[in-house]
Amino acid sequence: MTLLEAIDLRRSRRKYLSDPIPPDMAESLIALADEYSKSGGMRMELVFSDGAAFNGLRKSYGMFSNVQNYAGLIADENDFSAVERLGYFGELFMLHAVSTGLGTCWVGGSFDRGSCPFQLTGGESVVCVITLGYTPQRDSPREKLIRGVTHLKTKSAEEMTDADSPVPGWFTDGMRAVEKAPSAVNRQPVMFSCREGKVTAGIKDAGSFSMLDLGIAKLHFELGAMFGDGILRGKWDFGNNAEFVYE
Repeated sequence: MTLLEAIDLRRSRRKYLSDPIPPDMAESLIALADEYSKSGGMRMELVFSDGAAFNGLRKSYGMFSNVQNYAGLIADENDFSAVERLGYFGELFMLHAVSTGLGTCWVGGSFDRGSCPFQLTGGESVVCVITLGYTPQRDSPREKLIRGVTHLKTKSAEEMTDADSPVPGWFTDGMRAVEKAPSAVNRQPVMFSCREGKVTAGIKDAGSFSMLDLGIAKLHFELGAMFGDGILRGKWDFGNNAEFVYE
């Protein structure tokens, strides 16, 4: 399965089965998290067979069931550049997990940060987590309800594009992938500009979760633009309103 196919398959799953993640798969996920932590200059740590952060209605508001595995995304919460990188590499990690057959979900608030077994230093905090695990073949009624509420309005690629002339096909392919990018409460706050041959991406509100959304959207754009014909078009600089650097 390609990562673009994983984008099409991915959806937020909140109910998990008790089946454990096999040791060899867990080792591969740990290695991937370590690789992305080094590449992104942030921290991504995995937790297996420990659902303390999600146990009880008080912590998860009843939105999650049987979460036992997750990736903790850790950074100084005021370092917005690090939070953006968490979004980029966290979504890349998530898509790889989806490609192996695991269910996943970005979680920003419906868990107990104090119950996460991470050793934090300085100004570090758990920005968010990505749940991992095997899921029922069909969505539960609660999952369908939550998805219906959070996806009442989804922006089109055109609504997230500011262009001064017709855009190239690879840009359109990138934006089609951006349409499918997860974002906090489905706000889809990232605007992509294509003017005078220069492509940038930015948000108006540089809050923590908005910067996370920015990183996620940039990753989707890169994958969509590349997998249209297999050509790597370029890579994003990190930062609000940063430029897409052509290969």
